[in-house]
Amino acid sequence: MTRVIGFAGWSGAGKTQLLTRLIPVLKARGLSVSTLKHAHHAFDIDHPGKDSYQHREAGACEVLVASSTRWALMHELRGAPEPGLGELLGHMRAVDLVLVEGFKRSPHLKIEVHRAANAKPWLYPDDPSIGAIASDAPPPAETGLPWVGLDDYEAVADLVQAHAWPLEKVLAATAGAY
Repeated sequence: MTRVIGFAGWSGAGKTQLLTRLIPVLKARGLSVSTLKHAHHAFDIDHPGKDSYQHREAGACEVLVASSTRWALMHELRGAPEPGLGELLGHMRAVDLVLVEGFKRSPHLKIEVHRAANAKPWLYPDDPSIGAIASDAPPPAETGLPWVGLDDYEAVADLVQAHAWPLEKVLAATAGAY
């Protein structure tokens, strides 16, 4: 049964670095892992240094990248609306876990990735879909959310395994949502 969890945070927080180090930990636990990466602009895939290339090199079974211009497994949208998270998940084959980077406005469960040096606000007060936090600094005490260190990949893997939603729950939560 495929389970899904998101990773959301401001640019520069370390989402891609976290995922490329988390994927091998999850694979070592015997799990098959795919990623779905949202891009905010036109993109080309699988060039060294790009997020999609790094996800694949880290061992993801599939990498699906989406933006307002196109999504890949290469599919040109040709002016059609950007597909939502649920539609994109429907294009992926079954694996144990799909890690979603981005789609921070989607209502699926997410781990907030926060880096203090960015000096950006926390997402969790305004986003009820944040279920846990991975940060290099403790969040304010009133969050009540599980928190692990940003570079503690085993602890992040534990959060993923404990909190990832079944695909069907994600599809129900995101029906009609961007």
